[in-house]
Amino acid sequence: MRGRVGDMINVTKLFCGVEQPADGLRYGQGHGAPVAASERKPVVVWNITRQCNLKCIHCYSDSDARSYPGELNWEECTGVLDDLAQYGVPGVLLSGGEPMIHPKFYDLATYARSKGLRVTLSTNGTLIDEEAAQKLKQIGFAYVGISLDGIGETHDYFRGRKGAYDKTVAAFRHCKAVGQKVGLRLTLSNNTVTDLERILDFIEREEIDRVCFYHLVYSGRGSNVVDVTHEDTRKALDKIINRTAHWVRSGTPREVLTVDQPADGAYLYLRLLRENPAQAEKMMRLLRWNGGGTNSSGRGIGNIDTQGNVHPDQFWQSLTLGNVRQRPFSQIWSDQSHPILAQLRDRVKHLEGRCAQCRFRETCAGGFRVRALQVHGNLWAPDPACYLSDEEIKDNGPAGLKACSDGCGGACGSRTHDGFCKN
Repeated sequence: MRGRVGDMINVTKLFCGVEQPADGLRYGQGHGAPVAASERKPVVVWNITRQCNLKCIHCYSDSDARSYPGELNWEECTGVLDDLAQYGVPGVLLSGGEPMIHPKFYDLATYARSKGLRVTLSTNGTLIDEEAAQKLKQIGFAYVGISLDGIGETHDYFRGRKGAYDKTVAAFRHCKAVGQKVGLRLTLSNNTVTDLERILDFIEREEIDRVCFYHLVYSGRGSNVVDVTHEDTRKALDKIINRTAHWVRSGTPREVLTVDQPADGAYLYLRLLRENPAQAEKMMRLLRWNGGGTNSSGRGIGNIDTQGNVHPDQFWQSLTLGNVRQRPFSQIWSDQSHPILAQLRDRVKHLEGRCAQCRFRETCAGGFRVRALQVHGNLWAPDPACYLSDEEIKDNGPAGLKACSDGCGGACGSRTHDGFCKN
């Protein structure tokens, strides 16, 4: 999804220096770039239904194959889209449950496009046959993200349905056949990292142009999934980086992103310092502009659930900021009176523990905050999924960068007393 600008780390752009579709929005470069990252409106993840034809073991919305009362009706849905279009959000991600089960799915997407909204889809892919792929293309979906969590039986286990893998593979091919931009979405877990090399081979073999690797968040049934150890997370990141670089060198670059762990930016930077210091300095400049977790939940990403409740992100449905049945999303999002929303938009100063002392706090902003809340019961505690060592985050400045004295406004990434330029 193009707009998850804060907690998405574009490996192809940052590590390899290759231009990417969302450089303007994500890194302040190229056409359509805002003056500052904080000026970006949120991408809205909209769970249009909770109903689903699968039963994935990591589902954050705990969806199932049954009806759920109280979902927004047609008039309420079009009212949401009218408001989002007028507010000027950069994109709407239709999600679920399985959004394609919604009885008005195609009508909603068509209406959204008629309002000029950029519409993307998060789906398990099992309902995308040749006809459905053609409809998605005709409506004008900017991107279709299909979840794949392993090869063959591994995927079927994750999705709770035998045969899901074959339908998912067919969905990729149907989308490719009609020219619909399609990408692969995968959640890194103890189960999926064992299949990572085969998944990367699959991406290459099927000529998939975009892939998003999500770090696990412990919401819904995802709280019962075994997370990846810090050591295995690092190994997985190295595999992803190595394959991304290989694709670039071979002349077939792909858009490779990691999601829900801004610490990945620091990990890429530290590796680049060893392998390509010049690119590392360019990368830090981009990371500082982006702000990482500073501009994620509660600022660069927002969520509307099936009941119309508004949340800081789709994994944080325990915190409700308002309901679109009472007030439009734009008003709820612009209201600075909610204390937690205000803190999220100035989060660095609230961080505690090792996050507060980390030299990457301005580019990571403490990782993914809801994980800290889920594990520690404290929104500002360290992110338990951060895999960086104490030595790596020590606040003594990144090696190899000179002190800045050119009044760059904090954009150059050069070293000062805390490791970064703050002129």
